[in-house]
Amino acid sequence: MAVKAKHQRLTLILLALAALIGAALLAAYALRDQASYFYAPSDIEAKGVEAGRAIRLGGMVRRGSIEQAADGVTVNFIVEDGKASVPVTYRGITPDLFIEGSGVVAEGRMDAGGTFVADNLLAKHDENYMPRELEDMKLDEIKQQAEATVTK
Repeated sequence: MAVKAKHQRLTLILLALAALIGAALLAAYALRDQASYFYAPSDIEAKGVEAGRAIRLGGMVRRGSIEQAADGVTVNFIVEDGKASVPVTYRGITPDLFIEGSGVVAEGRMDAGGTFVADNLLAKHDENYMPRELEDMKLDEIKQQAEATVTK
């Protein structure tokens, strides 16, 4: 007895739907640890991150912790979130906004000694950020300069 075309189409649709759901579940399972944008120091302390695994570390740069190494390109500092802290080493040119007490997201890996070795630094600023060029200007001067740059 032959299978009707209607039943054959229904079977194909159900198989395709099952495959689609399976692929979505597999993708969600694979990305479960990467769902957050970055790990905070307290997350690293609580969960533990295996050495060599690429992650993003986010938090505030502890005041008084930035140390420039003798080679001139290596920077050591501490990232904290109020609950825990992680020592960080970065080799390269730091962003202009990278200062003590500022927010930072570092991309890199934990080493076996518990130090985060950063490959890339992204400095963050708060809503009160003022470019260095405008810090010494009064509010009236800033408004005048902004109006002068707007074309009508």
